[in-house]
Amino acid sequence: MEKSFYYSVQWADIGYLKETLQAIEIPFVIEQPSDKLALAEGNVAFVFPDMHVRVYRHVHELFGSHGKAYPKSSV
Repeated sequence: MEKSFYYSVQWADIGYLKETLQAIEIPFVIEQPSDKLALAEGNVAFVFPDMHVRVYRHVHELFGSHGKAYPKSSV
């Protein structure tokens, strides 16, 4: 999966978000803080590929904002 954008969320919110995304069949991965993704203490990232605007609308509504661009590789 080519990573396009992400949302940083607290650990406590993972269950509901994961179940909802799986139920509506939207692809994602969950990443922990790393050199590439600097996240706040106790947060993880829901990472998404590019998607059609109609699908993105559901993600936007679920998270309540626009996602942040996933950092591109320097390779």
